[in-house]
Amino acid sequence: MVSGVAVRAHSCWDTTMTDDELLRYSRQILLPDFDIDGQERLRRSRALIVGLGGLGSPVAMYLAAAGVGRLTLVDFDTVDLSNLQRQVVHRTADIGRLKVESARDTLLALNPLIEVATVSKALNETELREQVRQADVVVDACDNLPARLAINAACVQAGVPLVTGAVIRMEGQVLVWRPGGEGACYRCLYRDAEMDTETCAQTGVLAPVVGIVGSIQALEAIKILASLGETLAGRLLLLDAKRMEWRTLKVRRDPACPVCGGAP
Repeated sequence: MVSGVAVRAHSCWDTTMTDDELLRYSRQILLPDFDIDGQERLRRSRALIVGLGGLGSPVAMYLAAAGVGRLTLVDFDTVDLSNLQRQVVHRTADIGRLKVESARDTLLALNPLIEVATVSKALNETELREQVRQADVVVDACDNLPARLAINAACVQAGVPLVTGAVIRMEGQVLVWRPGGEGACYRCLYRDAEMDTETCAQTGVLAPVVGIVGSIQALEAIKILASLGETLAGRLLLLDAKRMEWRTLKVRRDPACPVCGGAP
């Protein structure tokens, strides 16, 4: 079931920013490469966030705080006590509530000037494609490989930029796919991967690691929406938090990839 929510002080699609908005976003407007034009781009953008767990929590909170005009949150799950160690968008009082509803309330309390829509179900292929088609950027914050591959395929088909992240134990990774480039999509990297991969529920995860990776995902999404700097497209960013080491691998599109191989 899809529940749309629009709780805000004004329309984020108005043509001019108010004094309150200029003050709220002043620290990023001060950035020479960002300026008011960058803020306006965020204000008019739509981001789709799939998964409101450890990764989705910092993604959603930073995109909301930065002023992305419309967020669509997708997650079928409810808040559990075991989530609260790392899923910082939820509170103890939210245990038993739908994650999308808990997250929506947190985001609107943080920034009432944005719009938040919620989808409290697992999307089928048609529904996923429709949600992706309406977005300017998609952030994959899921915790399982089949979902990541489905989101990747929908984004490639629709030509919508994708920021995908994953964390296990004390390791993390971020990949960006953008249409029209030579960078690898997620399927290029995991063509032969087993679908029954490990999850945090089986192996554990240290809370700040998802915060680090989720924050990078939010940063990459903002850069895409605001046309700011150089994204991770064509590069896989790897984190070994135990050693606090970063690696960046260049990843090019696989011509034989069943998803993006035929892309120009």
